[in-house]
Amino acid sequence: MKHRPKKNKFVLWFWIAFGAFLMLTVLSFYMIAKGWIGYMPPVEDLENPINKYATEVISADMQIMGTYSYDKENRMYVDYKELSPAIIQALIATEDARFMEHSGIDAYALLRAIVKTGILRQSSGGGGSTISQQLAKQLYTEHASNTIERLFQKPIEWVIAVQLERFYTKEEIINMYLSKFDFLYNAVGIQSACWVYFGKSPKEISVEEAATLIGMCKNPSRYNPLRQEERTRGRRNVVLGLMAEKGYLTQVACDSLKALPLRTEYHRVDHKEGIAPYFREYLKMTLNAQKPNRKNYPAWNKDKFTEDSIAWETNPLYGWCNKNRKSDGTPYNLYKDGLKIYTTLDTRMQKYAEQAVTEHFSTFLQPAFFKETANSSTAPYSRNLTKDQISKLLDKAMKQTDRYRALQKSGVSEQEIVKIFNTPVDMQVFSWAGTKDTVMSPMDSIRYMKSILRTGFMVMDAHSGAVKAYVGGVNFKYFQYDMVNTGKRQVGSTIKPYLYSLAMESGFTPCDEMLHVEQTLYDDLGREYTPKNTVKGRYNEMVSLRWGLQNSDNWVSAYLIGQLSWHAFKRKLVEAYGFSEPIDAVPALCLGPCEVSVAKMVSGYSTFINGGNRIEPLYVTRIEDKSGNVLANFAPRYSQILTEDAAYKMLSMLRSVIDGGTGGGMRSRQGIYAPMGGKTGTTQNNSDAWFMGFTPSLVGGCWVGGEERDIHFRSMNEGQGARAALPIMGLFLKYVFADAKLGYSATEQFHVPERYSDPCHTIEENFPTNNIPDDELTPDMLDDLFN
Repeated sequence: MKHRPKKNKFVLWFWIAFGAFLMLTVLSFYMIAKGWIGYMPPVEDLENPINKYATEVISADMQIMGTYSYDKENRMYVDYKELSPAIIQALIATEDARFMEHSGIDAYALLRAIVKTGILRQSSGGGGSTISQQLAKQLYTEHASNTIERLFQKPIEWVIAVQLERFYTKEEIINMYLSKFDFLYNAVGIQSACWVYFGKSPKEISVEEAATLIGMCKNPSRYNPLRQEERTRGRRNVVLGLMAEKGYLTQVACDSLKALPLRTEYHRVDHKEGIAPYFREYLKMTLNAQKPNRKNYPAWNKDKFTEDSIAWETNPLYGWCNKNRKSDGTPYNLYKDGLKIYTTLDTRMQKYAEQAVTEHFSTFLQPAFFKETANSSTAPYSRNLTKDQISKLLDKAMKQTDRYRALQKSGVSEQEIVKIFNTPVDMQVFSWAGTKDTVMSPMDSIRYMKSILRTGFMVMDAHSGAVKAYVGGVNFKYFQYDMVNTGKRQVGSTIKPYLYSLAMESGFTPCDEMLHVEQTLYDDLGREYTPKNTVKGRYNEMVSLRWGLQNSDNWVSAYLIGQLSWHAFKRKLVEAYGFSEPIDAVPALCLGPCEVSVAKMVSGYSTFINGGNRIEPLYVTRIEDKSGNVLANFAPRYSQILTEDAAYKMLSMLRSVIDGGTGGGMRSRQGIYAPMGGKTGTTQNNSDAWFMGFTPSLVGGCWVGGEERDIHFRSMNEGQGARAALPIMGLFLKYVFADAKLGYSATEQFHVPERYSDPCHTIEENFPTNNIPDDELTPDMLDDLFN
């Protein structure tokens, strides 16, 4: 009885201490919640914790071709309903078995972790963090440098976890957790991870694949399925076991899945690789375009300002992100708004296009060029250049490299830079057999890379303008300049159908004849122009216009432009066919000296199979936000530039080019006997090789040449359009016709109304024309228009 006061005193002090501890704990959590201790994100951040989602580029056949995102933030939005149940079950079974029951903190799991893991040091004790706490850590906690710092972070995460549970449903928390987690290899979030490791969407993931990905959440580097196969397989099986333990799998199913090998299908996320990189880059540049400002264009590039100004006003896709605003008034951001861009490209046809380019270049064209220039001291340049001229060109190329700029910026002298560029080093260069490890000087590598021939190839639906295949070059990793839209080269004889179309509108017919003799014309200044002719036959005979186009005869073209006027032809090119490049109104215009892009030429040739309607290329059909709401729809854009009568006459003549003219190699060499029309083109010195072709459903164009005009074949045998460019279209069509799933048939016929079945008969039609004088709108006038 004497000791009871001490005992009572001890109990009293215990409860006082316990109460003080509780009050201090409650006060601490209150102060954390108010942001007085540690960092508590504002309500606005808690309401929108993940605000950066990559934009997805989706093909017409519903394949994800790539994404646009900030570095290491390749996170694609996915709705909870689009997740495979196996992913959700694996996550809950592994990370938080009572997730659906607690409100952010699992007291039982926390106590178990403290006793088993913290006190008894049992490795099987498990963790005490809920999915909500892990999400809080991912969102707002910086990496702790030591254990003490990490212990102080825990209470803050508990408070944030409770706050997250207040703002979001359980499904939304799971969705955010899976969207935030970094699965390595630029696969941020479950949507990216499913694609990178298995080439699937989250909805298509199997149970064992879901277990593999969720297993990575413990430590993605340690359980990396690409580098640690056996260890990752073991972790996968642990997750499968937990799923069986929690009732998501039967034991039989679990054992069966555990026996399976670890299989992955890796897809690298790199904008320089993958399907259609030139197309994706073009879309990015187009969507992000700013409103043209004259100050941003140098004086020598004034025509580009005019072209971009017209695109800003007339092309809804050009500058879309900056023309349109979100609900908060800010423009759309391609890198973080999680947009879905539905394109017209078909990945199957794109693969066939890339395969056609690879096959033609690797087996024939590039070896032929290497063989021709093998013993030339000026290679890869033409022998027409002097060594001094070549030296200046290579010196200019050197100064445009990143290596040169970096050395110059670091203060290295010009003499020392030249020495570095002429010193052999280990490097990797492009080759058609794959990346090549070699030893050469940077200057030699410049020369070598210039010897690789380039190309631009595009195919679109003939009636809707939907672009189905887009190959801007031979390899985007090494040659990023896009030769479909950005690059422009002389078009040569592929311009002739445009001249002939003007003639057909002016009352000529394919059956009209002229005397096949040398033609001499005089320009506006009285200067004589007498074009050379590669066609040697039928001299001093009467020949038809059909024969002239069929054989790409220069004298017939000169005759026509003389009859029609080069000013009228220039107007036709600018107003009707949409040429925006500088064009001189001179007699030589009939042979195609102007520089035009492949895309513009393909659009022009669509006129001949659409009754005179030219179709602009259509790259995107719609854009959605991350929740699937449609933000914009894009429709084909047509403009009638020829009468139907003239268009069907041109169709008849262009079919003759393939059936018995310069495009005959499509039949004899490529074995394509489908109804077709087309035109070859070769510029002076074989600097540019072209082929434009179309079937009843597809229209395409291909350019082949060197990086510079002085890099070309000496011989016309390989350098002409019929040999350098036409085979790419032929190979592509061969692959497309062989794939029945695409729906294109080699037996499909052109539809020509009965009234136009006789191409030698002219039908009077009313067709609106613009009475614009010869000195049509100048670039300055257009500049004023858009300012």
